[in-house]
Amino acid sequence: MGYNWQWYRVPQYFYSLTDEGFAWGEIVIGLVKTLELSILAFCLAALIGLSVALLRQSTLTVGKALAVMFLELVRNMPLLVLLYLFYYVLGPVFDLDRFWASILCLAFYHGAMVSEIFRAGINAIPRGQWEGARSMGLSSAQTYRFIILPQSVRFMLPPLTGEAVNMIKSSAIVSVIAVAELTTIGRNIISDTYMSFEIWFTIAIVYLVVTLILSIGVSFLEKRLAVSY
Repeated sequence: MGYNWQWYRVPQYFYSLTDEGFAWGEIVIGLVKTLELSILAFCLAALIGLSVALLRQSTLTVGKALAVMFLELVRNMPLLVLLYLFYYVLGPVFDLDRFWASILCLAFYHGAMVSEIFRAGINAIPRGQWEGARSMGLSSAQTYRFIILPQSVRFMLPPLTGEAVNMIKSSAIVSVIAVAELTTIGRNIISDTYMSFEIWFTIAIVYLVVTLILSIGVSFLEKRLAVSY
């Protein structure tokens, strides 16, 4: 193709040494923003997912109906459409900037997936545990807090890890509304340098390294939990 490879220029987008000293490059700054976005969104997704899962497990007809409506609405809507809905429709109404609109969009989208993980983990606990809690006079809230949820962690951890990885990968879609995360930074660098192949390969490797570190870390935690149980 006659493409002029310029890999020697890539390191300057990770760090640079100037007269003023060491400075992080644009790719690292974008990575930090991606991690910040993903962590905040995943924490909110976990809260939403737990709330929806508990509503589905409750005896409240209205609660179950609301939970099912939420799941069907979010799971059957493309993420890009949901992002536009949060940014262009809900953003002006609730005065959300593009960063928080992105966080809420990812949180609601992945919260629907996380709720099913929580529900499966809760249902994996033997019924005898519930009966034992009732015989001890524990309330439903106490049963969940002290008996059910702590035991269900080992069942939920592997799929939650997969959802966290998906969250990091999904965060790239917020580049369409110009949130300054890793993918947006990559596109900006390409528009300035025309190093399409070098930058996209580099961005892909950065995502791969982050998700591998997360997977390895959680695998180690799984083994520790398996030993403790």
